Amino acid sequence: MKVILTQDVSKLGSKGALVEVSDGYARNFLFKKGFAMEGTPAKIKEWGEAQKTRANREAKAVAEAGEIKKKIGGKKVTVKMSAGEEGRLFGSVTSQQVASALSAQHGIDIDKKDIKIDEQIKQLGMYQIKIKLYSGVEADVSLSVEAD
Repeated sequence: MKVILTQDVSKLGSKGALVEVSDGYARNFLFKKGFAMEGTPAKIKEWGEAQKTRANREAKAVAEAGEIKKKIGGKKVTVKMSAGEEGRLFGSVTSQQVASALSAQHGIDIDKKDIKIDEQIKQLGMYQIKIKLYSGVEADVSLSVEAD
């Protein structure tokens, strides 16, 4: 029997997947728990159309992420902070500061959660950071930390 999963089921599939299971497993477990719905021909056709729509949306999002990557990939972002002697910062550079600098200098709005700073930046200088634009699409940006 073909069923369309309405929730993730371990060792079977993820939400929205079309799977083939035995009749007893479907009726006695999946349907009773609300984990799946029966895969009638009409629902399978509707599921196929939804998959096409989802694939088109995903392709569009990946293309947009690629465009943003071309815009900011390899660019330099400057953050100015107050520093003490020998270039030591008072505090450290945060992803929010980098996001604000990207917005101000390049006009690109990036969520601070998508900015990956490997180690704490507590010195003046140049650093390489990664920005996650979409699943599997990342851009490398040079971060210049300068004194106020």
